[in-house]
Amino acid sequence: MFQSSPARVALLIFTGLILIWTALLSLPIASADRSVTPLADAFFTAVSAICVTGLSTVDMSTHWSLFGDIVILVGFQAGGIGVLTLASILGLTVTRRLGLRQRLLAASDTNPMRASRGVSESQAVGLGDIGGLLRAVAVSLLVIEFALTVLITPRLMVAGYDLPHSLWYGFYLGASAFTNTGFVPIPDGLAPFATDPYMLGVLAVGVFLGSIGFPVIFALYRYVSNGWKPHRKKMGLHKKIGLHAKLTLTTTIIFVIFGWLAIAGLEWDNAATLGSQNVWDTLLSSGYTSVMTRSGGLGIMDPLDMNGSTLLVIDMLMFVGGGSASTAGGIKVTTIAVLFLAAYAEARGYQDMQAFGRRIPVEVLRVAVSILIWGATIVLAASVAIMHMTGEPLHIVLFEVISAFGTCGLSNGLSGELPDAGKYVLAATMWAGRVGTVTLAAAVAATSRSRMFRFPEERPIVG
Repeated sequence: MFQSSPARVALLIFTGLILIWTALLSLPIASADRSVTPLADAFFTAVSAICVTGLSTVDMSTHWSLFGDIVILVGFQAGGIGVLTLASILGLTVTRRLGLRQRLLAASDTNPMRASRGVSESQAVGLGDIGGLLRAVAVSLLVIEFALTVLITPRLMVAGYDLPHSLWYGFYLGASAFTNTGFVPIPDGLAPFATDPYMLGVLAVGVFLGSIGFPVIFALYRYVSNGWKPHRKKMGLHKKIGLHAKLTLTTTIIFVIFGWLAIAGLEWDNAATLGSQNVWDTLLSSGYTSVMTRSGGLGIMDPLDMNGSTLLVIDMLMFVGGGSASTAGGIKVTTIAVLFLAAYAEARGYQDMQAFGRRIPVEVLRVAVSILIWGATIVLAASVAIMHMTGEPLHIVLFEVISAFGTCGLSNGLSGELPDAGKYVLAATMWAGRVGTVTLAAAVAATSRSRMFRFPEERPIVG
């Protein structure tokens, strides 16, 4: 199974981890009052942690004990870097080398289209770079989370927390930001830092780095490191930033700026959110909120206080999510970029999709369309089910469902008010948003096979 379908292995391992974490969080030692956490709440929290979502049905700062917090922290660390990537890192650590099978497994985690036969090897990450990528994953995880902890801890001490609590909260927040989980262990949440440019800036940088994906971080590191080696340029070994990294960075920045301007403009005169703030704080809060829609979830504004138009914009941003092979969720920015490039090529009459001087094959568009349709179907089905269970209006339910599917974690409080059946539906939505689209992409790519015949062509009327 490892050789034939790495995506199925990832699906099974994710599901197995969720069951194990549910059992651990159900133990009396996992709760602060040493009581048994109800199964629905333990299961929901386990899914939210492993799928790096950040939604919760209990108060994360008071319900769990230190043991429970550590279980949750380990869960979203493993879920954030990816099951197959984590397994490959452990294998590399133990054996100090990667065989072909391990390289293929890690490669399928960074690009599920590798399951397709005949797919060109001109991918975002070549097989020869897998070892370097895995080292980059491990190093970036350690370095970035350590740096975030170092930056956050002094600010928490200034806010009045002692050193042990500041270190613990700083590491937890740093890991939660980089993995795009969105859990906050501080009793008062982020409310005391709602207008603090230092704290919000550090968290936003952590979320942004986690949302662009390890292949992009690896590509940037390789580009910068090779730039300091003139002899590599002379020998023609200087590798440029690839198409995947360019598309991811460009599209992510476009969506961040769009969300920033849209949220600021729509909430400018809303006294419950940004209307009572000065211009600087308004720009700070709206820009920070836009970054959090990448899949960060560390919110500072109550969605129930926002205008309906703002919620719809945030819904769209959360549905798109972050970069492929990242800690973020959603249908991914490269998916939406490919769809826009296809529409542009059709409007201009081009035969091929083109970007940054490169041609994008049709099979990539096929996968992008499939992910979009199935993602919209999952959101629609979950929204209908929860609306029927709760009787809540569409804009409330849709916001929570898309946040779950995009593994974002921004919440209007609906998760904690759901009946047990609704919690299971929302948990299934988180699971589908984290592993479902990847599995779908691999399954669709794997069906690309040649035939010895073709059916007669007939064109239906479209549009």
